Amino acid sequence: MSGRIAARLKDLGIALPKPSPPQGAYVPWVKSGALLFISGQIPLGPQGLAYVGTVGKDIDLDDAKRAARLAGLNAIAQAASALDGELDRVTRVVKVTGFVNATPGFTQHPEVVNGASDLFSEVFGEAGRHARAAVGASSLPRNVAVEIEAIFEIA
Repeated sequence: MSGRIAARLKDLGIALPKPSPPQGAYVPWVKSGALLFISGQIPLGPQGLAYVGTVGKDIDLDDAKRAARLAGLNAIAQAASALDGELDRVTRVVKVTGFVNATPGFTQHPEVVNGASDLFSEVFGEAGRHARAAVGASSLPRNVAVEIEAIFEIA
C-alpha cells in the first residue's frame, strides 16, 4: 500500500489489520457506482474478539470508544481490500452507522461512536467527516460492544 493515506496511517502509527472474512451469508463490501459499502465490522483485534460485553455494565465509556475505533479500523482495512490497497481512492467518508451493545439506561451512544468517527477524520482529514447514526442495541453479534458500518465515496 502506498500513497497519501498510507503515509498518514504510518504517521499515526496505525497498521491496518488483515480484513476478516464474513461470518455469515454476506460479503464484506460492495462497490456500486462511486460508492463503497462496508458491512458491519466488529472490534476484532490481533488476539481475536476484543471488548466483549455490554456497555454500561461490563465495559466503560472509554473502552467502548476504543472498541468503536478498532471496529472503524477494521472498516478501513475492508476498504483497502476492496480498493486493492489504494485508499487514496476514497474521496469521502459519506455515512457511518454505529451500533452500541448497551444497557437500557445507557445514553452516551454518540460518544462511543466518536471512537470510529474520530479515526476516520484522523486518517482521511476533512474527507473523513461524515453523516452518522449512533444506535443502541440490546445485543450484537458475538456479544461485542460495538459494530460499525461505513459508506465511502470512491474515485
